Amino acid sequence: MSDSTSTPAHTTKSLDPILEVRNLTKHFPVTGGTVFSRPVAHIRAVDGVSFQINRGETLGLVGESGCGKSTTGRMIMRLLEPTSGSILFEGTDTKELSHKDLRQLRRQIQIVFQDPFASLSPRMRVENILAEPFHIHGLHEGRKTRSQIVDLLDAVGMSSRHLKRYPHEFSGGQRQRIGIARALALNPSLLILDEPVSALDVSIQAQILNLLESLQNAFNLTYLLIAHDLAVVRHAANRVAVMYLGKIVETTERQALYERPVHPYTQALLSAVPIPDPAKERMRTRILLSGDPPSPRNPPPACRFNPRCWKAKDICRETEPVLEQTSITELGHHAACHFPEVAYGVQAGTSGTENTSTTKPSS
Repeated sequence: MSDSTSTPAHTTKSLDPILEVRNLTKHFPVTGGTVFSRPVAHIRAVDGVSFQINRGETLGLVGESGCGKSTTGRMIMRLLEPTSGSILFEGTDTKELSHKDLRQLRRQIQIVFQDPFASLSPRMRVENILAEPFHIHGLHEGRKTRSQIVDLLDAVGMSSRHLKRYPHEFSGGQRQRIGIARALALNPSLLILDEPVSALDVSIQAQILNLLESLQNAFNLTYLLIAHDLAVVRHAANRVAVMYLGKIVETTERQALYERPVHPYTQALLSAVPIPDPAKERMRTRILLSGDPPSPRNPPPACRFNPRCWKAKDICRETEPVLEQTSITELGHHAACHFPEVAYGVQAGTSGTENTSTTKPSS
């Protein structure tokens, strides 16, 4: 991958929010009973998530597997129905839309899936895959549509000679390019990128990330980048929101998060990122978390990170922290922690000294 610390070209962004998510929740019922199936518990996959994305920017949504990132993205697309909360796209609450209006919404919000091997139909040629969005929305116009399809392939670095091929004839990177072209077919405003490079080789990841950046500049796109790879997010995002067990625990500008994280969970995540410099790697302290991640079926009370946090006190087990502006960092840096503390050099060793954050060894 290219230098992950470089600044993306798309740093200029509007303060006009294109998407606002307010207290969004998704609880999946767990059923039981030998004769009559009934809910006996709920998986609290997403539990009160709020954020906004400004027009033209990239928001990175990060966290470990199972924290609710992809579920959040699918609710924004209305592929999953929220249990509660609201999703406002350009000021309109999408939960109030009729079926007809929802179809129009999906022309403006598209998704690029994680697995390019599973997201494309093996029975369809590339030409049919890219023509399908036009057919579904009643926009197919024969030769004009074919010309648009050729333009889409050209935009993602492919050509018309690929039109008659099937997905199995392409590499993983080429398949993801086709998936991106399909997402762009209807000229959307917002793209949800659900782990768009995690299934690809590292050398191909950089190519796809650079392609997404150039497409964002060319088509004035807004991205929600869902990922667990912090290096990918650092390369591509303007702002970052960190999720843990269904909740956002920290959000701020990219540089502030990577250089001055304040939530213990964020600090632990960043300390796990390897540094390609043995000298700097030796100078920092790895934060090892004790215990296993709790189950979203039975999350801990109050702060959900308290069973694994080395700073946890009684208040952390009794009162849930609010995601709010911290008093120890710059404006716009929000954290849900009773004891926020800046940790310098956790990820990149920028301080030049060993990380002085208090750490707790793994049990």
